Amino acid sequence: MSQRPAPLTGIRVLDLTRVLAGPWCTQNLADLGAEVIKIERPGSGDDTRAWGPPYLKDAAGNDTSEAAYYLSANRNKLSVALDIASPRGAELVRELALQSDILVENFKVGGLAKYGLDYDSLKELNPRLIYCSITGFGQTGPYASRPGYDFMIQGMGGLMSITGERDDLPGGGPQKAGVAVADLMTGMYSTVGILAALHERSRSGLGQHVDMALLDCQVAMLANQNLNYMTSGKAPRRAGNAHQNLVPYQVFAASDGHLIVAVGNDSQFRNYCGVIGLPELSADPRFSTNPQRVKNREELVPLLAERMATGARDHWLAALEGVGVPAGPINTLDQVYEDPQVLARGMKRELPHPAAGKVPMAASPLKLSGSPVEYRRAPPMLGEHTAQVLSEKLGLSADEIQALAQGQA
Repeated sequence: MSQRPAPLTGIRVLDLTRVLAGPWCTQNLADLGAEVIKIERPGSGDDTRAWGPPYLKDAAGNDTSEAAYYLSANRNKLSVALDIASPRGAELVRELALQSDILVENFKVGGLAKYGLDYDSLKELNPRLIYCSITGFGQTGPYASRPGYDFMIQGMGGLMSITGERDDLPGGGPQKAGVAVADLMTGMYSTVGILAALHERSRSGLGQHVDMALLDCQVAMLANQNLNYMTSGKAPRRAGNAHQNLVPYQVFAASDGHLIVAVGNDSQFRNYCGVIGLPELSADPRFSTNPQRVKNREELVPLLAERMATGARDHWLAALEGVGVPAGPINTLDQVYEDPQVLARGMKRELPHPAAGKVPMAASPLKLSGSPVEYRRAPPMLGEHTAQVLSEKLGLSADEIQALAQGQA
């Protein structure tokens, strides 16, 4: 059966974003086949180009100009270096917007209006344009004009109040996540919103403004913790590696390392107790059901921890897998990329790169059977496609492009 074109083939995205939330969104769209044109500041480009080390190394082992941070979120895009603060640069971006289906930007609220690149200006020129704005706090509300960064949003949005060791234990206190989850989730929610607007356009023929805020997304992604608070009236607190609603669902120390045990129901708990040689616990009325285990967590967990410490990590993992109890190791990234399942799923890719010969990439997790994700090009060098895009899309001559590059246009 022949492979169908990628889902977003024929869709053009004008990317006016930088750092992570916006580029994460547009990389998703690019992976799904959209043509993404990334507009960058001449000379410096996306801020994350300078967020190193580490940098991609060339064949001789020397650092290139490409920071690992930038590389993580800009695959499959075309880079065009244009100064939107200049009248000619802004005019060219407007012309590209006329030919685009989607525009994504993360400038401060109202920041693009002076260039005629705000939603109200562009929808008059291109009513079909789907315009996604990504900011810290959204287009409305008392904080709309404030800058927003992932770290502060993790704090303001409640995530850090439930992340980290319990306050009454050593190491307790506020803790951020190990990656910029507010940015990443905003990028993912933005992708969903854009695709929904694209589908709706097929009915109405009209674009719309997608207003995305890091704080909104951070609050929304707290999921069960939101409802734990709303239904009880009590704000959840940090619980370390334990789960607020399931027991046992946490890290245990074995005799030679650590492992995660994730018991999700009473049947699994019975199997777990049998494996560790404490079957009587699953029959104990204090622990036989999950609600009782949650209530009596302080009595149960020390009994389990004492027994888990007597066996080797891999012994427990094999035994628990044998009876269908979810458990797993705590891998470092080098171990992640050596894991047989990660290898089998193709989660590491390499793409040709003009400065380094090749660049490693974490693959997209999207697996579509008939129209799969495409890996067309490495994250672009700054301005790598300026001449190509301005010539092919806007019909500029070589002389005009040269004059623009020299600041004479």
